[in-house]
Amino acid sequence: MRNIWSFFMGTLLLVSKGSKAYYIWVATLLTIAGFGVMGYLYQLDQGLVVTSMKDQVSWGFYISNFTFLVGVAAAAVLLVIPAYVYHWKPIKEIAVLGELLAISAICMCLMFVTADIGRPDRFWHLIPKIGLLNFPQSLLAWDVVVLNIYLIINLTIAVYILYETYYKRTPNKNFLTPLLLLSIPAAISIHTVTAFLYNGLGARPFWNASILAPRFLASAFCSGPAFMILLFLLIRNYTKFKIKDEAIHKVAELIAYAMFVNLLLFGAEVFKEYYTDNVHLAPLQYLLQGYHGHSALVPWIWTALIFNVTAFFIFLIPESRKNPVTLVLGCIMIFVGVYIEKGMGLVIPGFIPDVLHEIYEYSPSYIEIIVSMGIWSLGMLIFTLLLRVGIPILNGDFHVAADGVGSHIGDQLFFVGKQNQEEEKEAAHD
Repeated sequence: MRNIWSFFMGTLLLVSKGSKAYYIWVATLLTIAGFGVMGYLYQLDQGLVVTSMKDQVSWGFYISNFTFLVGVAAAAVLLVIPAYVYHWKPIKEIAVLGELLAISAICMCLMFVTADIGRPDRFWHLIPKIGLLNFPQSLLAWDVVVLNIYLIINLTIAVYILYETYYKRTPNKNFLTPLLLLSIPAAISIHTVTAFLYNGLGARPFWNASILAPRFLASAFCSGPAFMILLFLLIRNYTKFKIKDEAIHKVAELIAYAMFVNLLLFGAEVFKEYYTDNVHLAPLQYLLQGYHGHSALVPWIWTALIFNVTAFFIFLIPESRKNPVTLVLGCIMIFVGVYIEKGMGLVIPGFIPDVLHEIYEYSPSYIEIIVSMGIWSLGMLIFTLLLRVGIPILNGDFHVAADGVGSHIGDQLFFVGKQNQEEEKEAAHD
């Protein structure tokens, strides 16, 4: 118990240290998060009337972000399988970073669900054994259970690996391997159950398609890794952590396969609706070409499709996915494209037209945008602090001191520029 307490106190000391850039980054995230909290308190005081959600469109910007981020969290499995099933070393060295991103993404998911609840004082009903969870009849209850299980599994894996590395011990495979293997079906289950939440609504033909769950998984396995590559490049350029090109190129190759499946499934859905040309075509018409003069989402979805197709060809060609410039461009295109397609492009058309054939065009209110920006900032703050602890441990710059009690902190800056890295290389070379 004393070791756990020493480790915990050491991490608190570590996150308080950093370069000027680190403090500015953390202060910026805290400021945006502060505006988000104020926006949420205003929403809490006034009620959901300050959002643009109505009876006709009862899920909006919050649930769109929630759906997208579940995919980002599930994408961690794309690192776990090559790292721990096939023992591919370049990915194994960065797999923990994927676990830390999954933890941050799940925290954001839970915050978006909380923001979407009109009566957050009833949130305790979602706590198993204490509240009235209605498990296993309710799909929402299943979603709560699998999300929390996935959060606990990833938290346990990441903390255990970092804790053992901090004390210079090799993690016990008999404890770690079952958890890693369990995290694979757990990752798939969180996005499958989220898809079933939409899929099970028979009165919403836009979502009531058996192809929806595979579409969710395919889009998750391209948008999540694309976000990871962008973060890995920033980490490699602005911290001391080394990430090999082979690892990034392998993840980029997997993105190409996932994006192909994602585009194929979307195309199959478009063919089915347009070829049958029945009343169920209306939501897709609204999304792709406008419906009865309402076309707010049309420019957004076509932008998303152009981005996704362009990014697919960038990642399909080995030379372009290994080129640093086109690699970054492709990752940004996939992130933005899937964010639109799987967020607002998925949620809003499901309500248009509604069951009474009324049309209400939804766009998020400024309160929804401020609260969402605050949640994203809090999520990135959680990820930054997790990296502040994880990277020095993996680098060997943060470990137990020689007395076996205190902490040795060799990395006082965390964020270092490229110039500092070059100076360190030259010093090491001399």
